Amino acid sequence: MKKVVIVGGGTGGTITANILARKVSREAEITLISNTPQHIYQPGFLYRALGEIIDESEIIREERKLVNKRVKLVIDEAVKIDIQNRMVDLMSGKKLEYDYLVISTGSRIVPEEVPGYEVSYHFYSLEGARKLHEALERFKEGVVAVGIGGIPYKCPPAPAEFCCLLDYYFTKRGIRDKVEIHYLSPLPRTFPHEAVAEAITEMMEKKGIHWHPMFNIESVDPEKKIVNSLEGESLRFDLLVMVPPHRGAEVVEKSGIGVDGGWIPVDKYTLQYKDYSEVYAIGDATNLPVSKSGAAAHFEGKIVADRITSEITGHEPRAKYDGRVLCFCDAGFRKAIYMDFNYENPPKKPRFSYIWYLGKQLVNRFYWSLILSGLV
Repeated sequence: MKKVVIVGGGTGGTITANILARKVSREAEITLISNTPQHIYQPGFLYRALGEIIDESEIIREERKLVNKRVKLVIDEAVKIDIQNRMVDLMSGKKLEYDYLVISTGSRIVPEEVPGYEVSYHFYSLEGARKLHEALERFKEGVVAVGIGGIPYKCPPAPAEFCCLLDYYFTKRGIRDKVEIHYLSPLPRTFPHEAVAEAITEMMEKKGIHWHPMFNIESVDPEKKIVNSLEGESLRFDLLVMVPPHRGAEVVEKSGIGVDGGWIPVDKYTLQYKDYSEVYAIGDATNLPVSKSGAAAHFEGKIVADRITSEITGHEPRAKYDGRVLCFCDAGFRKAIYMDFNYENPPKKPRFSYIWYLGKQLVNRFYWSLILSGLV
């Protein structure tokens, strides 16, 4: 019986495990390693920060209840991945051999790489979202700066989306006229894709959100409350929300399989690691030129599960990842945009509408059932 080991839970790891369990559980032993018994829906962090979600049971589930019963779930932490000897070492001291390996370790935030980061807030962890929510509730007037501490980072629309939702949040509180919102982008536009940036820029201007292109955050002065850019621009703030710099997982860096910040280099179509055809990587863990998002991990996980299934059942693997990503950007006031694109087809200029707001709510609702199961 073949051994398939998936390192890392999250969206991609869970989807891959569930699809493989349905297709090859008789031919393979499928093991999912998660460093926590809980599965957290990370897109919910933004809404937790804004107070749209207070009951955290909406974004937290037990991993065991989400994976197929034929998947062996191991709650432990991978500390070394030895691809030459096909072995994964765990913190508990156990060693797992594999015939096929899927690395879905995601990314980690390293805010400490920005001097003065300690006076900033973020929504890239549950604890960070809680603290940001408390800070926003205390905020009465002044300048709120939303900046990006480094590229790449999870969910490219998130900081621009957060700015738009801040406009909605302060409007509901009746203090929007007392708050200046500034968006600090390291790019020459408000979004990586030009057509989408055009729509987001128009929305920001309509909302009176100030945006600063080519503002690469270099440091923060905690005492003067000033954020400085590499380009020499500075902005005084009363509240700073910073997207922290991201790196690949520690186990990836320590195992020597990551490059340029700990991202795993894989073939953009097969998702295989270098010359090791039995090793795959998906989601935020890779260096692929696509969004680091749950949607990308979703599509990649399905491709990897299909390829491993083909190999185990004696067929030539033909499934290839076309770079597909889809995402929503909520602008508040029940309006959002939708983007669906891939390597060959960049997104077109979207239109903010109520329909796409509903679409995002449906994705949030069905994430736990249809999406994580790999059925859609």
